[in-house]
Amino acid sequence: MITPHIEAEVGEIADIVLMPGDPLRAKFIADNYLTDVIQFNKIRNMYGYTGYYKGKRVSVMGSGMGIPSMGIYSYELFKFFNVKKIIRIGSCGAFDKNIKLYDVILVDRAYSDSTYAYVQSGSDEKFVDSSKNINYKIEQVAKSNGINFIKGNIYTTDVFSFYRHTEGEKDIIKEYNCIASEMEAFALFHNAKVLNKEAACLLTVVDNIATNEIIDADKREKSLNNMIELALSSI
Repeated sequence: MITPHIEAEVGEIADIVLMPGDPLRAKFIADNYLTDVIQFNKIRNMYGYTGYYKGKRVSVMGSGMGIPSMGIYSYELFKFFNVKKIIRIGSCGAFDKNIKLYDVILVDRAYSDSTYAYVQSGSDEKFVDSSKNINYKIEQVAKSNGINFIKGNIYTTDVFSFYRHTEGEKDIIKEYNCIASEMEAFALFHNAKVLNKEAACLLTVVDNIATNEIIDADKREKSLNNMIELALSSI
């Protein structure tokens, strides 16, 4: 074991990793999309698997919920396991009533008012970009496969949007042109920047604050196929 959180040996994890928040979604992807699968992590039930998708070696591992959890796992994958690229495949809440449940969002930039970047590396940045290289590839694959997506900025928050009780989020949405919120991408993008790696993020809309619509937990785990297949095809 190289870190307290990941029990894999160097070489057991592919150089590109897909990271859903939910470890059970990682298991679902491994069980239903990959061949010749090995499980490389089960510490804290944060399942990680390596296998092949159409002949391409890829790993999939849960990140957990929130900036600190994504911060730990993505940092360790980049720093200690020679991972070069991570694509987060997660869920988000839309702000616009015209964005529908199950719509796929390709993240351009992530804004956060978290102190993660400052504490981790002394950076005062609040906006961090995703990889233009990975995004370009995802866009090309989406167009060639007829998969619709929305590209835009998102807000990475420390507090689940339905539990926020301040008006600050409305100002963030307007000032930074954020179309949805989630809780992990900013930490992933910042770690990639600090460690000279690449990271991107695909999100499926599972709730909408404007319409109060929400998808139940079982469907969140198993019914995000367009996003999953787009990420896998892009590797």
